[in-house]
Amino acid sequence: MPRTADGSAGDADYGVIARDYTDHRVPDPRIARAVHAALGSARTVLNVGAGAGSYEPGDRDVTPVEPSASMRARRPGHLAEAVDAAAEDLPFGDDTFDAAMAAFTVHQWQDLDGGLAEVRRVTRGPVVLLTCDPALVRGFWLDEYAPEVLATEASRYPAPDVLAAGLGGRVESVAVPVPLDCSDGFNEAYYGRPEGLLDTSARASCSSWSFVGDDVVRRFTDDLSRDLGDGTWDRRHGHLRRTPELHGSLVAVVAVPD
Repeated sequence: MPRTADGSAGDADYGVIARDYTDHRVPDPRIARAVHAALGSARTVLNVGAGAGSYEPGDRDVTPVEPSASMRARRPGHLAEAVDAAAEDLPFGDDTFDAAMAAFTVHQWQDLDGGLAEVRRVTRGPVVLLTCDPALVRGFWLDEYAPEVLATEASRYPAPDVLAAGLGGRVESVAVPVPLDCSDGFNEAYYGRPEGLLDTSARASCSSWSFVGDDVVRRFTDDLSRDLGDGTWDRRHGHLRRTPELHGSLVAVVAVPD
């Protein structure tokens, strides 16, 4: 399958995105607990689209797979070295792993059905996908300022029932709350801290912003800056600054074979 010069195998070039990624996309421990609990008692875990190692459990034998050379280079030294491969072509035998996980990656796979089939092929136990429900992505104030960004996200994320069909078995989609002080800077993480999305590098760490033009970004920053300055944002959404967690689009899709 075609890959970028960096090796990225999806629809976003992580040779560019990776520059500031680890500064803003720090795995949040509360989200991590939800992912790790869904892995059950698995001892060997495959992490597909592993990136810099977000949400990998430290108490299990993890095999990470990541096609982007830039993201592999940003993995901290205490984590396992990532295998250069993509979800659609995993270099492992059938039923190699007790469990598999994939965090914020399925929306970037070029062949979703092929990738899901491969993950299920090599995994004998649960598969845990941390992703977003596209039906819920646009229920967030950012849609008022940059609808193109969230429209892009909604069009890229596969619906939970599509993921369920691709993985088979018994599948549950579990809502994952986003904490107010979430350390992982995906778009919804700023629901109560809107100033954070005025940071260019914070936006650059969210792949959806790479699909919109400079005109969209300028309009967003101008409009949000104005509304923060004159109090308009706080009159509309200020309660979010005191909302401990957002029940938004973040979900864990957990598939257990029959």
